[in-house]
Amino acid sequence: MLSFAAPAAAADKLTVLLDWFVNPDHAPLIVAEQGGYFAAEGLDVELIPPADPAAPPKLVAAKQAEVAITYQPSLHLDIAAGLPLVRFGTLVETPLNTLIVLKDGPIKQLADLKGKRIGFSVSGFEDAMLGQMIKAAGLTTADVEIVNVNFALSASLIAGQVDAVVGGYRNFELTQMRIEGHEGLAFFPEEHGMPAYDELVLVAHQDLVAPGSIDDRLPRFLAAIEAATIFLTNHPDEAWQLFLKGHPDLDDELNRTAWTDTLPRFAKRPAALDAGRYQRFAAFMREQGLIETEVPVESYAVVVR
Repeated sequence: MLSFAAPAAAADKLTVLLDWFVNPDHAPLIVAEQGGYFAAEGLDVELIPPADPAAPPKLVAAKQAEVAITYQPSLHLDIAAGLPLVRFGTLVETPLNTLIVLKDGPIKQLADLKGKRIGFSVSGFEDAMLGQMIKAAGLTTADVEIVNVNFALSASLIAGQVDAVVGGYRNFELTQMRIEGHEGLAFFPEEHGMPAYDELVLVAHQDLVAPGSIDDRLPRFLAAIEAATIFLTNHPDEAWQLFLKGHPDLDDELNRTAWTDTLPRFAKRPAALDAGRYQRFAAFMREQGLIETEVPVESYAVVVR
C-alpha cells in the first residue's frame, strides 16, 4: 500500500503597509514575522514601507492592500474626507509627539515660549496640538512665530533657527539630539491640555470589517501581534535579536535606545478599543476646526473577533 503525506495548507496572504521606514515602533510586527507568530496563525504577512508616508491609508481605501498603519489623528481626518477606513487594532497606545526645546536653553516652561520661534513639519494637527498646549500656559499662537522647518526638527533646533519644535517623537528625537551632543527637554501634550490618543493604529477597508462578515485574517493577525508584544515585553533582549535578524542595519545607538524607550508604549491588548478615547479626541478635532462633524465611533473603530 502506498501512503502520501497531505500537503501543508497554504498560508493566507496579508499585505501590511507601514507608516514609515522600519524602526522600533514596528517591533511587534517584526517580532511576529521573525518569531513565527504570523506563521502560527496561518498567515503570510508582507510588511511594506511606503515610498510616500501619506499613501498607506489611501491605498487601503483603494483596496491596494489589506492593512495600513496610520495615526489616530490622521484617521479622524481621513474619515472626515470620506475614506472607507476602519480602525481594528492599536500598535502604540500612547502619544509619541512632543514639544522639544534645548535643555540648557532659556525655555524651562511653556510660558517661556512667548515671542519665540517654533518649528513644525506638518500643518493641521501639529498646529492644533501646539495651540492647545500653550493655551494651558496662558498663551495663544499669536504669541509665537510658527516656522515650517521641512522635517528638519532636531537640526533646526540645534542650529538655533528655532527656539522649539513641535512634532518630534519622544522615543527618537530626544535620543538623536543627545547623540549629537545636545540634550533636549520635552513637554508632553497629554500633560498640557491635549486629550490622550493612540499614536499608531491599524486600519482596513470597511468591507473587511463589515458586521457579520469580518475577514478572519484580521483577528488572526491581531492574535499574532498580541503574542509577539507579550514576548517582547517579557524578553526584550531576545526580541531585539529577532528584530535585528530581519533588519541588521538598524543595530546602532539610536535604534537600541528607541527600542527600550518604546517598549512600554505598545498595546498589550491590540484588539481592545477605548471608544471614549476616540470620542473625546474627535471632539477635540472638531473644536479645533480640523473636522466639521463627529460621527459615531462604531462607524470607524471596531473590535474584530
